[in-house]
Amino acid sequence: MQIDKAEQYVLERLEKRLDRTLFYHGIHHTLDVVQASAEIAALEGITDTESLTLLRTAAFYHDSGFMKTYQGHEEAGCALAREVLPGFGYTESQIELICGMIMATKIPQSPKNALERIICDADLDYLGRDDFEGIAATLFEELKVRDMVEDIPAWDAVQVRFLEAHSYWTASERKRRDAAKQRHLQHLKNTARAL
Repeated sequence: MQIDKAEQYVLERLEKRLDRTLFYHGIHHTLDVVQASAEIAALEGITDTESLTLLRTAAFYHDSGFMKTYQGHEEAGCALAREVLPGFGYTESQIELICGMIMATKIPQSPKNALERIICDADLDYLGRDDFEGIAATLFEELKVRDMVEDIPAWDAVQVRFLEAHSYWTASERKRRDAAKQRHLQHLKNTARAL
């Protein structure tokens, strides 16, 4: 597998083709998920090179479908992976594992194995981080441009529902992020009550 070339291929295209109103789902988010998935994999004790390579590739391609569509971008990302990854030495079975990881990130998340659980947690890692508010604000702007959310109070209500329903899939991510996630949830509830 020529992972460096596979990464370079998708990053160059994301740079050129992503809509500039993807304030949340930009390249910065892809790179954040690559970083978080590596951290979580290490905490979860994943050490075999092939698994780590497939996870990293999936992280780079997980939102590549946004170059084609907003709704259903996971399917579009899998289509891209199936189209280009054979040229970088990935086998059909490896690509299917990558597509499984990409599809697992679709909300509501549905991971079926350890690598899928890791990428799901990496994709929503920010929910339990100190930069939560800033990142959430970029998602609000992205959705508002698409008329998918009306205003901040409506957005806060969406976030409360999402955080209440969300659970991290891996033990290490629960340990690492749950306390901060609960603080963010409480802050949003307090803000809603204050209005």
